Amino acid sequence: MKVLDFKPRLFSTLKNYSKETFMSDLMAGIIVGIVALPLAIAFGIASGVSPEKGIITAIIAGFIISLLGGSKVQIGGPTGAFIVIIYGIIQQYGEAGLIVATLMAGILLILLGVFKLGAIIKFIPYPIIVGFTSGIAVTIFTTQIADIFGLNFGGEKVPGDFIGKWMIYFRHFDTVNWWNAVVSILSIIIIAITPRFSKKIPGSLIAIIVVTIGVYVLKTYAGIDSIDTIGDRFTIKSELPEAAIPTLNWEAIKDLFPVAITIAVLGAIESLLSATVADGVTGDKHDSNTELIAQGTANLITPLFGGIPATGAIARTMTNINNGGKTPVAGIIHAIVLLLILLFLMPLAQYIPMACLAGVLVIVSYNMSEWRTFKALLKNPKSDVTVLLITFFLTIIFDLTIAIEVGLVIACILFMRRVMETTEISVIKDEIDPNDELDIAACEEHLIIPAGVEVYEINGPYFFGIATKFEETMAQLGDRPKVRIIRMRKVPFIDSTGIHNLTSLCKMSQKEKITIVLSGVNEKVHKTLEKSGFYELLGKQNICPNINVALDRAKEIIN
Repeated sequence: MKVLDFKPRLFSTLKNYSKETFMSDLMAGIIVGIVALPLAIAFGIASGVSPEKGIITAIIAGFIISLLGGSKVQIGGPTGAFIVIIYGIIQQYGEAGLIVATLMAGILLILLGVFKLGAIIKFIPYPIIVGFTSGIAVTIFTTQIADIFGLNFGGEKVPGDFIGKWMIYFRHFDTVNWWNAVVSILSIIIIAITPRFSKKIPGSLIAIIVVTIGVYVLKTYAGIDSIDTIGDRFTIKSELPEAAIPTLNWEAIKDLFPVAITIAVLGAIESLLSATVADGVTGDKHDSNTELIAQGTANLITPLFGGIPATGAIARTMTNINNGGKTPVAGIIHAIVLLLILLFLMPLAQYIPMACLAGVLVIVSYNMSEWRTFKALLKNPKSDVTVLLITFFLTIIFDLTIAIEVGLVIACILFMRRVMETTEISVIKDEIDPNDELDIAACEEHLIIPAGVEVYEINGPYFFGIATKFEETMAQLGDRPKVRIIRMRKVPFIDSTGIHNLTSLCKMSQKEKITIVLSGVNEKVHKTLEKSGFYELLGKQNICPNINVALDRAKEIIN
């Protein structure tokens, strides 16, 4: 396989870079940096890490993805899709386990790009993507219930599973802090109505500013101290940490490898989906393999500084486009803006109410849910609905790793079933009409099939899914002719199971003194059969280019 020609878009766009383009990128980068701030904080806290680690991820990963990526406008950073995975890893393996899993995911993403496997991600069935995206949305919403209503669990630990969370919520719902509920609802309302008045300034930023000021006034002048803020739960550090290489051991790598695969697959899907959406808006075309290498590099470096998994973010990418971002320079500026905020303004984040961040994540989960798409997919064929619902419920009840694995297995099984249904095996007993055939030499009369000869036609791929179907067809006939002609002109490929099936049929027929003749085998299938040694068993005289020659050969055998 040819190794990838790695070409980051930044370097090609700088060749004809102008002052006007820089000013567009500068404005877009500043706005996207401001938009990314509340999301980075919210995603960090919801994932189970400190708020500055969400911003560190947005800074380092955002910079690397723009520097090395295959899209001109992609903005990278932490996203809501990873919240559930990250939280689960930290609960089970701690932050050290998260670092190891993210590093492995980074390596996997780089390998996907190096070996040009970016296009393969596009073959993941759409119902699986919608199923686990909607499942993640429901799970994110579930994790925010405690902060939305300010529930007090009296020291009882909140379970990690979906059902366990709701059980503890119902048991302690009498501890609702209505001030928190008001803050959350107000935040949601502000975010929801902001687009009606401003397309440039994000509602999440306005909600955080307005609500934070309001809560500060209530705490300072009205003596209301029951509204939790970030500062009540976290100690915020306004600095970039030094790089630290984690301690690696084989047991941890083995345990975390399935999780790393999930992070890599999800990161690849989300980043390439975001880049594809951006292409549709800008008319550009991203390089998916270069993008995967950039995503992998970001996830290889970011965790060394305490960051969390990152990928391309659709919402921030669209904000970049809508505000005039033209090149990856805008993404680099967005990272610089976040760095300046971390170093000089981060202490102000301690006043942000947790209930306000919960409101931000409620809107994020609503946008992720794609409920209209989900509803539309329920009208599709039953097989697609099955994959959709299984992936959705597995994501909610168990976790994303299981959901993706099971969803892909079910999708593959259903795909094979559909291919099997398209492959037909027919029996021709009496005569063949030349007007309906493409591989018959010109003749005016119908071709008569002699007594003692059976003609079978396989229409479709001959692979393991239908290998036994041919035997079943012959068993149903129950007769024993002298010659069996198998027409394979419409067989595009054959796999090892199909070859084994034909070999077994040939050996069995020889014992019964029945001769097998192949007709119209295409070049690709012919080479496969020849390479496998099947023709040595069959005999080259029994391989015919078309049905005319095959029938002549059958007559020779009979006579």
